[in-house]
Amino acid sequence: MFKKSLALGIVSGLMAGIAGIVYARVYYQINESDFSRVVSAVKIIAASLVGGVLAAIGYALLNKWLKNNGEIVFNLCFTLISFASLLAPIAVTLPKTIDTPELFPGLVIPMHFFPALGWYTLKPVFIRGK
Repeated sequence: MFKKSLALGIVSGLMAGIAGIVYARVYYQINESDFSRVVSAVKIIAASLVGGVLAAIGYALLNKWLKNNGEIVFNLCFTLISFASLLAPIAVTLPKTIDTPELFPGLVIPMHFFPALGWYTLKPVFIRGK
């Protein structure tokens, strides 16, 4: 179970990272606001991968400990953690050289949901129901 969970975490993390990079480029094209010095492509991929791997570990542990209710508790926790993580981009202090700091939350807040969306989308492919 852990190997499937870890594979799902890595693949969904990579998918979320790629979606984040595409979103960042589209956001730049629409708003002409470049935040690449603060949020680079490497940071987007790394953050998404970390989120996916941590989700895999959490999923495996909760399913081991809670047996029948592990998946429900995991889904609730993953969603709540995704929402709680929104505090980070709101609280961040950007360098004074950024032209439009008010657009920064609009860039990064949606990306906080990409790992969860990737996980929920790919989970049926990697881990079949009981």
